[in-house]
Amino acid sequence: MWLQYGVGNDGILVYIKDVNRGKTKLKCPYCNSGLIAKKGKVKEHHFAHNGDTCRPVANREFPVLPLYDNFGISLCGKDLEQLKLLWQEYGSKNHLIDFYLVSPGMIKAGLLQKNVYTIPIGYEFTNLGKIPVGALDLTLFNDVQETLLFKKLLKLELAFEHATYKNASDLPYRITDLELYRAQLKRILSCTLYFLEIQTNKGTLYKIGVTQRPMVERVAEVERDLLAHYQTVAIQVLGNWEHRGNVELYFKYRYHNFNYAIASLTEYYKFSIEDVKIVLRDLHQMKPKVLSSDERDILEERNSFSGRLRA
Repeated sequence: MWLQYGVGNDGILVYIKDVNRGKTKLKCPYCNSGLIAKKGKVKEHHFAHNGDTCRPVANREFPVLPLYDNFGISLCGKDLEQLKLLWQEYGSKNHLIDFYLVSPGMIKAGLLQKNVYTIPIGYEFTNLGKIPVGALDLTLFNDVQETLLFKKLLKLELAFEHATYKNASDLPYRITDLELYRAQLKRILSCTLYFLEIQTNKGTLYKIGVTQRPMVERVAEVERDLLAHYQTVAIQVLGNWEHRGNVELYFKYRYHNFNYAIASLTEYYKFSIEDVKIVLRDLHQMKPKVLSSDERDILEERNSFSGRLRA
């Protein structure tokens, strides 16, 4: 949970990937302090204050998208490891789990549920519970995440409306919370997910990624990157899915065992013929994204409060 948006002189939120590293002219959306773009090789790219960090950013109190880049469902390390073991021993084999193996935290988080139709009663994985172990297919992942995305949006909108009605002192923070969240939603909705097959002189690679540009431009860029490492590169687009920027990081999490890093290039994979069939089935089962009215409003920046953010 790092701050990934700053405010420009025009009051528009700017994403960390759209700026160069180092000192910027952007301001913190919460306190109006200057920001530095931290874009190293260890930590996730983010903005840091050029001075003391304000409370919302220091305490990570700003809103982030559910299930976008953190798939542990807020489990403690012990519970997460136990959940992975339960999947290996029971879930992956469609076996019910004995009650004494289940922690209260897993039940409370909605990761496991009782199967009341068996005797004795056992527990089984929910769709939400399959996410931390990377076992939920992409179609069902979209269904689970979309519900959580708009549940959180509604919560932020209600908090803003309440603060407005009460003329509360924290109204500027509620406006900022809502705008930051809408900016994150806009980014994933405006991205196209793509999957590439790449023939090189050293074998076949695959790549997952997202882009806001025409595919022909992105493919040409990928080819230039790879020609620094291979003598020949031939790329075929196996699929692209509009408005599915939310899926990329979960794909990487789900298929991390197949990841194949090429120097600093980390979005590449090596699959066997049978494995890539499974991956393509997973991807192609996703239906085309049909935007709701709320999503269209976000993409077109209707009902936005950007002008009220401090520049």
